[in-house]
Formats: sequence, structure tokens, C-alpha cells
Amino acid sequence: MVYIRNGYDRGAMLPQIEAFLEVARRQNLSRAAEALFVSQPTLTARLQSLESSLGEQLFVRTRRGMRLTEAGEAFLPYAEHAVTALADGRERLGELRRGVAGRLVLGAPPTVSTYTLPALLARFSATHPNVRLAVKTGTSEEVLEMVLHDQVQLGIMRSLIHQEIESVPLYTDNLVLIAGPGHRLAGPGTGRRARLADLAGEVLVLFGRSSSYLEFTTATFRQAGVLPYSVLELDNIEAAKKMVEQGLGVSLVPASTVTTELATGVLTAIELVDAAPVRREIVAARRIDAGPPSGAAGLFLELLAASPPPA
Repeated sequence: MVYIRNGYDRGAMLPQIEAFLEVARRQNLSRAAEALFVSQPTLTARLQSLESSLGEQLFVRTRRGMRLTEAGEAFLPYAEHAVTALADGRERLGELRRGVAGRLVLGAPPTVSTYTLPALLARFSATHPNVRLAVKTGTSEEVLEMVLHDQVQLGIMRSLIHQEIESVPLYTDNLVLIAGPGHRLAGPGTGRRARLADLAGEVLVLFGRSSSYLEFTTATFRQAGVLPYSVLELDNIEAAKKMVEQGLGVSLVPASTVTTELATGVLTAIELVDAAPVRREIVAARRIDAGPPSGAAGLFLELLAASPPPA
């Protein structure tokens, strides 16, 4: 967009100001023209245009060369500041493109923001310490809305289809059935394997009242004709894991959320031999009309592409 004010084109001021500064520096028209790689008539025209725009004479010609007038002396520091500010602005834009500075705003459901993002963001921050980070949480459906309304640059979420969104697959998260180490399904001789029918009469621990995992878990048991003894609903997955650890029931959870507990034996994974493996694809979603990934968001996508999937 070009702005016209007071009879001159503000977009054309930079060459005029650069001409003014070069002549002020060298006090010689021919040497200033050579430094700017323009002809002397072009340089003279730029000076005259600037003087006309400002309504003041900026130079007087003397035997020793070009000398600033009082108006030229007064204008000089402002011209220097303008050129410096523009150079600083260009450098700032370059930093944004390179991801040296700027802001990265992500959206993610709690299962991703708690168990996957911390290690990724720690790696990203180590190489881009001047990028400010922000993470907004919600269900995958809520994260999708954040992306659509430009509230976040990237949504790290369960794969959802929307015509205004493009997604990059990141990893696949399996749902696993967990029980406490003292649970009957985890005892000697079970091989830590069970059938869906074996879960009849168990307390089913559910997490996240608005979570898609809750909906899927209840649908799986209903389709299999298995009725749990009771259902224990909790707000978050950490509370659900603690309940299972204490032997209060069993739960289906994303494998990425129980890596530590399974490794230390605090929880036990039970294989459901008659249930098809359940996998959820986790993607990085962004608006299609956002243009090619650049800046901090582009660099974070590169980090995601180079990162191994969660254990």
C-alpha cells in the first residue's frame, strides 16, 4: 500500500534520505553518486525532491563542496535515525524468518501438552532461546477451533478433518489397558493378557469428561457387550492413573502417558487379545491459508519431523 500525504510519496523517501546522508557524509556530489551507484543528475534530482518535500534548502554549494544549511543540520539526526530504524526493522524481520526471535503459540490436548510437548519444547528452546513460548490446552476439537480462529499457530492434536486445515502426521499413540500390579489381571499365570469379557464386573476408570478417549472407551465396552461393575469418572488422566495404581479399577489410556509407570512397575499393561489395536494419529495442524511455514512455527515443524515418536 502506498500512502500519499502533503503532496509526496512517502514510499519514495528512502532513496532521497540515503542521497542526503551520503552527500552530507562526503560533502561531494560526484563521490556520493559513485557510492550510491547512481548518476550525478539522479542524485541531484533526489536531493531537490527531498528539499521540495521538506520545504527547506538542505545544502549550499561552496568551493570546498557541499555544506549543510542550518535546516540540513537540524534534519540530519532524524534522517540517520530513520535509516537506522529501517535497517533494524529489516533485521528484526530476518530474525523472525530464521526463528531467532518471535513467538511460538501452540495448542494441544492435556495428553500431549503434559507428556509429549515438554521434552520437545525444551529442545526447541535450547536452540532458539529468544523465541517466547505459549501453550494453550483443550480437547482436540477445541484445539482445532483455536487453529481456525488464529489463536494458535499450530495445533498438536488428534487427527481431525477440516477443509481449512492441513495436517502433518507426527506419531501414532496406542491405547493400552492398565491395571495396578496387584490386580487379578496382572497376577501370576495370566500372562498379562485378557479378553474383553474378563473386564465384566470391573470398575472402569475414565478420565476427562469431554475427552474423546472417554467416548471411545465407553463405546468399546458397549459394542463388546461388556458392562463394568461401575464407572469412576475423573477430571484428568493423572488422577485416573493414581486410582488404577491403588487397585480401584482399570483404564484405557494413551501409551505415551504411562511410559514411566510401566517401566517402573507402578502400573501394568494388560493385552486385550480379542480387541483390535486402537491407534490415534497425532498431527500438527495449521490453517491452509497461513502460507508456507516460516519463522518459529516452521522451525518447530522441522524439529517435530526430525524427532522420534514418543516411546
